[in-house]
Amino acid sequence: MFGLVEQFGFSAVWSPLFLMFSLFIATLYLWLVGPGRERFKDSKPVKFTQKVSFLFGLFLVYLSHGGPLDILAHLTFTGHMIMMSVVYLVAPPFLILGLPAWFLRAFFNLKWIKKSTFLLHPIFTVLFFNVAFSIYHIPMVHDFVMTHYNVHTAYYILLFVASMMMWWPIVCPVPEMDNIWGVKKMGYIFLNGALLTPACALIIFSRTSIYGSFTDPTIWAQALGYCFPASSTEILNLFSGPQAFAFTKPVEDQQLGGVIMKLIQEFMYGGFLLYTFRQWYAKEKKKNAANDVEERLLNRHGQRV
Repeated sequence: MFGLVEQFGFSAVWSPLFLMFSLFIATLYLWLVGPGRERFKDSKPVKFTQKVSFLFGLFLVYLSHGGPLDILAHLTFTGHMIMMSVVYLVAPPFLILGLPAWFLRAFFNLKWIKKSTFLLHPIFTVLFFNVAFSIYHIPMVHDFVMTHYNVHTAYYILLFVASMMMWWPIVCPVPEMDNIWGVKKMGYIFLNGALLTPACALIIFSRTSIYGSFTDPTIWAQALGYCFPASSTEILNLFSGPQAFAFTKPVEDQQLGGVIMKLIQEFMYGGFLLYTFRQWYAKEKKKNAANDVEERLLNRHGQRV
């Protein structure tokens, strides 16, 4: 980490503006769940664990888009996939679980938001995120996005919104909006994993490096220039190219990135799949126990009659 600061400077590595924005969001959140909650109907105190969940998710977003992971994501493909995994597969559920139900009810009751809640349908959310993510990793699309700042910013915002929407049916904290349960929710999680597999397979099993933004010095320098205040020529004079930071061959770096992405995905989806199964099993067990008690009471009543 200190090596990155020495080579790129504190501002490039830690992005003070994004840090200030993240601190502002954190302060606003703590005010909303603290003194500001009196403004919301039926508000209740927010648990400490919920606050930690949201702030941890926010920290992961900052680390990925404003902290060292942002620089690493431009240096090697492995760093890029770690960043993508953290911000789109790990951070969203922590953010959603940190939001209290009373705040979300007020948010979704806003006129312009209420009309758009149909977009949270599980079929749409699962396709929206996985299609957007897969299209992004088509080599031609990826290199274009990485080298055009406005497109890069817009697409990353799109992916983040899509990832939040994708995680919503899995961790929805508002009971009346939790539209899928049990087997259906497990099927939704499994489908997410299946739809992401082709993109990972393309990356892992390719015998050649397919992304110019991590192999072509000119494209690499142009992409790096968006988070490092220097021209492409100056960057190449300083670092010569992506090989200056490579710890493996380009194709191996690409394969490692794909494997890490798939492992993090399996860990996250697998964990929530297990949690959902245990919830469903406990609910069914409780339901069956209640039915057994009711049946016994009916049998006793019949015998007395």
